[in-house]
Amino acid sequence: MRGTIAGLESAAPLGPMLPAIYQEDDFSMRFIAGFDDVLAPILVALDCLIDYFDPALTPTDFLEWLASWVGIEVDESWATDRRRAAVSTAVEMYRMRGTISGLRANLEVLSGGEVEITDSGGVAFSTSPMGSLPGQDSPRLAVRVTIAGADDRTTKAIDAIVSAAKPAHVVHRVEVVEP
Repeated sequence: MRGTIAGLESAAPLGPMLPAIYQEDDFSMRFIAGFDDVLAPILVALDCLIDYFDPALTPTDFLEWLASWVGIEVDESWATDRRRAAVSTAVEMYRMRGTISGLRANLEVLSGGEVEITDSGGVAFSTSPMGSLPGQDSPRLAVRVTIAGADDRTTKAIDAIVSAAKPAHVVHRVEVVEP
């Protein structure tokens, strides 16, 4: 959280900006120094404002807010570097959304593991009418993630990511294994 920071000097103290008659008065200078204590963190934040919009540099408490700008929800249980990677690649991931390569890339960024995806569908065309359809009758998706230190919470998180990314009518199975 942003707030007052003990001992933080103001980059632009207000006392020297006052007319000389007020600068000679000890009470006025002490009174204005209170404003300097309150304004110093604001001025520091404004000096570093560009860094607040960079997922690699933004303070951790601003990361969730920055994620909301690109339309993703970061899980607090994820490591900070994973959350930063998710926010910085969000726009690229939206371009590939709904594809196997997009799901694979998204899972690799979020889990940090090796991802294998097998699906039963396919895309093909035929020059003759009434040709056979590609793939299988019932669409399925199998996702296998190899990651160190996997637990039940990791499996549930990956399952939620796959559920959100796949078409609603496709049945899926998630398997998380140790290397």
